[in-house]
Order: sequence, then C-alpha cells, then structure tokens
Amino acid sequence: MTHSALAIVEPKVDYGHVEPIAIYFDDFDAMGIVHNARYAVLLERAVTPYWTARGHYYDHNGPSTPDLFHAVREFTITYHRPIKGAGDVFVHFWLDKMGETSAQYGFRFLSRDGSTCYAEGKRVIVRLDPATLRPTRWSESAREVAISLLKPEEVA
Repeated sequence: MTHSALAIVEPKVDYGHVEPIAIYFDDFDAMGIVHNARYAVLLERAVTPYWTARGHYYDHNGPSTPDLFHAVREFTITYHRPIKGAGDVFVHFWLDKMGETSAQYGFRFLSRDGSTCYAEGKRVIVRLDPATLRPTRWSESAREVAISLLKPEEVA
C-alpha cells in the first residue's frame, strides 16, 4: 500500500487545531531532512486553511478582511528530531494570547501517529494599519475566530 492510500488520523488535542501538511522533496536540505528555514513556511501552510475556512483569506480581489495585513514580529523554534522523507505530518497550533493588536501562537510539528514531536515554538504577529504601518486593533471577526484557538489558562 502506498503512503497516499493510508488513512490519516489526526492526533487528539485538548485545545487549538491540528492540520495535516505535506512535506515535499523541495523542503529538504542536502542531508535529506526538512531544512530549518522551511518550518516557518510549513506553519503558514497549516494556519492559512484554518483562517480561510472561517472567512479570512486572499483571493484575486485581495484580502477578505483587514486583519490579513499583519507582520510576524517573532518566530522561535526548538528542533527535537529531524523530519525525514516526504509525506504528511501534523501541525498542532493554538493561540497563547490574543492582545489588542498582536497574537501569540504556539505550535508543534507532529508525526502522523502523533507520538513524535519534531519541533515546537511560538510565533507572534502584529496587525498593521496599511497606511501608517503602525499596530492597529484586530476586528471583531478576527477575535471571534481567535477564541476557538485560545489555549485554556493553566490553573495553578
């Protein structure tokens, strides 16, 4: 049976969302593992369908909402194990914080069976005003979507 014929079962998570993403040959470095710089792109490929399905997308008319005008302020990642070979992996992502003008994602790259965490980290984005390039408030529409991604607060 080929990999494409295998059923993909998403790992069970208590918060956030899990998105399958494909790893292709051009994602690899000279050693045959996913190149470190590709993880930011792969995360983007996981987050985009989530927001697109909820009305926040780009098409030939431009952005569907002003919230899509944002920039990455911070991206940190810790690599635990290399991803070797093409195929699907899962990206578990969530929001740790949703501020007035920024949002902090947490994420993990997981094996198909969910037992291996390849890498984990955080990504902070800031919504910008297109005219001034200064931080501006998220819309209520973005806040409504963000609520579904918020990680519950840890109880001390």
